[in-house]
Amino acid sequence: QVQLVESGGGLVQAGGSLRLSCAASGSINRVNVMGWFRQAPGKAREGVSCMSDSDGSTYYADFVKGRFTISRDNVKNMVYLQMNNLNPEDAARYYCARGVWGPPCLYAYWGQGSQVTVAS
Repeated sequence: QVQLVESGGGLVQAGGSLRLSCAASGSINRVNVMGWFRQAPGKAREGVSCMSDSDGSTYYADFVKGRFTISRDNVKNMVYLQMNNLNPEDAARYYCARGVWGPPCLYAYWGQGSQVTVAS
């Protein structure tokens, strides 16, 4: 059984930064990435970023390239998403997830999410 618990969301002004954290526990087979996707009300889910378990390869959606950075701490079983230069279009619920490499990554397990609100 895998558990993914996100934290670090909140309200930020446009141009500001937030860092999301995800604590992972449990083990599952047939997954080889950790990553993040987001979903805003009335909008489709969007893959944001993911990182391969094996070699640390990363994927970023075009709309976050140069602004967001994914990282992980394998000792602590944590994955992070540093989000800089946020804009109102980034407002969404962000989910930490486990899945397989695509790219973009395809997810089978995810947490409850963390809300990010960006004020213009």
